[in-house]
Amino acid sequence: VKAYCTRVGEGPFPTELELSEGSPGLHFSQVGAEYGTTTGRPRRCGWLDIPQMKYSALINGFTSINLTKIDVLTGIPELKLGKAYKYKGQALPSMPASLEVLSNVEVEYETLPGWTEDISTCKTFEELPENCQRYILRVQELLGIPIRWIGVGPNRHDVIDRGEGWDLSFSEKD
Repeated sequence: VKAYCTRVGEGPFPTELELSEGSPGLHFSQVGAEYGTTTGRPRRCGWLDIPQMKYSALINGFTSINLTKIDVLTGIPELKLGKAYKYKGQALPSMPASLEVLSNVEVEYETLPGWTEDISTCKTFEELPENCQRYILRVQELLGIPIRWIGVGPNRHDVIDRGEGWDLSFSEKD
């Protein structure tokens, strides 16, 4: 799973960002090389969508997650997580089955501080900048599923393996 969302084609994309100059969406597109393989067109990019990820985890039976492209978030001052949906003012308990409803949801965001440090040479979770660690731990907590592998660069071996057996709770460091 990418550390942000992408989509090709039409259809609802609740956390979609504009691909305008200086926007996080354009940053994701350019730094993450988010272009169609065949067409070369830019992919639609957006903030991480937790209700969508929870649904995917539910139907696929994930027991742990590989969070890729976390390095693409480097340099963005504030990061947002789309953590819940509302429809007509009412909180939705999960991702809606109706495309009509999904097209009209309001996303509840949580904002976390970003980081500027290069993470491409990090080999352990502890080497990651504190704000990067917080982002990963918060995603893990919201999903309720361990994030075992973390992609810190574009190459196959640019992955941190956290192993097994850690706490899923997110707590601020003192």
